[in-house]
Amino acid sequence: MERVLVAQTGFLGDVVLTTPLLATLRQALTLESLTVLTTPQAEQLIKNHPAVDHVMTDAKRQEDRGLKGLLRTTRRVREGRFTMAIAAHKSVRTALLLYMAGIPHRIGFSGTPGQLLYHQAVDRDSQLHEIERILCLMRAFHIEPEACIKTPHVACSDNGMTRARILLQNAGIDSNEEIFVVCPGSVWRTKRWTKEGYSELVKSLSRRYGRVLLCGSEADRALANEIETRAGEPSVLNLAGKVDLETFVSIIDKATLVISNDSAPMHLAVARNVPVVAIFCATTPALGYGPYTNTAVVVEKKDLPCRPCTRHGGNRCPIKTEACMKSVTCSDVLAGVDSLIKRTT
Repeated sequence: MERVLVAQTGFLGDVVLTTPLLATLRQALTLESLTVLTTPQAEQLIKNHPAVDHVMTDAKRQEDRGLKGLLRTTRRVREGRFTMAIAAHKSVRTALLLYMAGIPHRIGFSGTPGQLLYHQAVDRDSQLHEIERILCLMRAFHIEPEACIKTPHVACSDNGMTRARILLQNAGIDSNEEIFVVCPGSVWRTKRWTKEGYSELVKSLSRRYGRVLLCGSEADRALANEIETRAGEPSVLNLAGKVDLETFVSIIDKATLVISNDSAPMHLAVARNVPVVAIFCATTPALGYGPYTNTAVVVEKKDLPCRPCTRHGGNRCPIKTEACMKSVTCSDVLAGVDSLIKRTT
């Protein structure tokens, strides 16, 4: 029986897209244990997953950054006495960490900087969705992506559900009331639809449909505050930077609809089987990161030859027009909301 470590220390969305691999490993292999190495931020997404026994964290952007941090994490991983490691993250740091930890069988992707540090390097089909690209790792066990579990899953914790229920009750939101979760943030600026657009959207949703919850991380708080002020709707509940990730997942679970940029909340909505309107600005679904569900609408301007400018977008528009953000109108997004509500009601 194998003691398997899956390493995924990417962004939150990357962690969500790795959950089908975890379920498939649990189903396909005889495991003594399945442990996930991820970031402290993503630990709350993984620790309640039914396929996972343990979670280890690598604070590679905080106290575990640099060589000393790498060595500390390596020592912790070595103490796990894993028999196999699977790198779902393509970074050379991940490959080096698993190599230095002395894990006797290491699997990763070919064509990556750390390829030579793996015992098996499997091909990754670039034309597939990222979920299926990650599932290409199962080829190390002679299993093709199409034979794998492909639905992402993030569990709601008991604590998260309790906190979400109390929060909504205190805000005067009835358990049967329709709520619309709007997430205007993103790590990459050119992935964010305009604050003017979101302000108009929040106002329109509040007047036409029901309660709007503005959500996001602490980094999104200033943006959400400005959108709330511009919208001028007293019924809007601004939760940006005010709830932890477990509570946020449980809030999404209660939503009628989620509206998000191409970012983690979009993938979390899919993982909780909640309909999502996804606004794509600098990036495109063709890059492989679109909502992996039939209950989604993508809003984008397809006729811009500059899209996508990069795989992640960026912090500034390379041609200084910001056309991919500014040309998406509130009417475009509301049309997506209307069509998805009709389709899912």
